[in-house]
Amino acid sequence: MTNEQIKQQLIDKFGDLVYHFEEPYGMLTFETATDNNLKVLTFLHDDAQMGFHFLNDLTAVHYPDNKDKELAVVYMLQNITLGLRIRFKVFVPIDKPDVFTATSVFATANWLEREAYDFFGINFVGHPNLIRIMNVEEMDYFPLRKEYKLEEQTRTDKDDDMFGR
Repeated sequence: MTNEQIKQQLIDKFGDLVYHFEEPYGMLTFETATDNNLKVLTFLHDDAQMGFHFLNDLTAVHYPDNKDKELAVVYMLQNITLGLRIRFKVFVPIDKPDVFTATSVFATANWLEREAYDFFGINFVGHPNLIRIMNVEEMDYFPLRKEYKLEEQTRTDKDDDMFGR
């Protein structure tokens, strides 16, 4: 099965609900709307020809300059039998970061979604135990969002020439 065949099957099934197809480094990548993530995941997993039974990774990315699409959930799926990997993204606004949980399709999504919640604040609707997994529960912010300066700009104890700046 080729990337073009996978793309065509996705378009046949979902039409214009899947879009922005690319192939960086040969990996088929596409996007879908937030409320379609579970439908797409289920199709990729359950369809006999697709056979993407392994969720390699689920992560999040913060794009602070993308108005109403500041947070992305990125799914990396693999068809182990055919040696195929694909990636798809779902974008959500930072003020309502709700995405349907993938735990009903992939058991590995449990911990991965908890990590994305812990570091980015993405609310996985329907998750069986969406609590912080690495940070303390008292934390009232999400540390991997790009909302904070990397370092204090008024520091005088650093020589920029030593750091290549």
